[in-house]
Amino acid sequence: MYEKRKVVLVGTGLVGMSMAYSIVNSGGIDELALIDLNQEKAVGEAMDLNHGLPYVKKGMSIKAGGYEECKDADIVVITAGAIQKPGETRLDLTATDTKIIKSCTESIMKSGFDGILVIASNPIDLMTYVAQKVSGLPKHRVIGTGTMLDTARLRYLISEYLNVSSKNVHAYILGEHGDSSFVPWTHAYIGCKSLLELLEEKGKDLSDLHDIYYQVQQAAYEIINRKNSTYYGIGVSLNRLIHAILDDEHVILPVSAYQNNEYGQEGLYIGTPALVTREGVKEVVKLKLNDVDQGKFDHSCETLKQIIDEIINPLL
Repeated sequence: MYEKRKVVLVGTGLVGMSMAYSIVNSGGIDELALIDLNQEKAVGEAMDLNHGLPYVKKGMSIKAGGYEECKDADIVVITAGAIQKPGETRLDLTATDTKIIKSCTESIMKSGFDGILVIASNPIDLMTYVAQKVSGLPKHRVIGTGTMLDTARLRYLISEYLNVSSKNVHAYILGEHGDSSFVPWTHAYIGCKSLLELLEEKGKDLSDLHDIYYQVQQAAYEIINRKNSTYYGIGVSLNRLIHAILDDEHVILPVSAYQNNEYGQEGLYIGTPALVTREGVKEVVKLKLNDVDQGKFDHSCETLKQIIDEIINPLL
């Protein structure tokens, strides 16, 4: 018997609607429901998307609704939250967005939802933690977009630098989706060849890698300064994650996954490569980090743990 594939989006801002537009173009789901505090905006967005359906490959049902739509959803995506302003870091949004995510998650769970919860609200790692604590869902069924966008930016910049397809760039950003992230360069490959070996053979300066990472780290700030917010990249990333789940792809993606001592840390969500299936995060992929990279990962975790203790837990 055919099973309907339903996704619910909570938050019809720029990020959420970029995801929705990407889904409409790629297809692969049967029903998309939009929820927003501003119900009229959600209705308008649904109307606008529906008007494009005659020109896409596969039709779907698109509608605005309330939290009752979550009851039979396979995936609920939360993009609701405050907008990061110029000069603000993602971590500056913590207290405000904790209250928003807590409220949204409580409403989702009251519907009887029992699917997979995907979080894209900043700061992503912390808001994923909030959503899991409030929902009570199994930890592997609450997933943040983590460093998916950071990693996409990294692969794009490396591909431009080496003039090779980004599909053949296998490198990851680990850690917080934010300023304490890092690249374990010893685990970066172009096709099946070590990136570090390739650069040495080509006589390229390894310091160029630091410049590339810096561009990745600063990308959101650069975009925000120019156009106030980022949304296309994360919208496509969300669509990728949704299809990885629904299609049971068993694909490795750098998501915000719960840590159970795979990297010597536990009790929090943070960006690490993980095997994504129809069940959610099947397992966290363990990389052997050198001492420098392990130190960076620990620092990133401690940054998040401090905020969890000082700001988030008192609000939950």
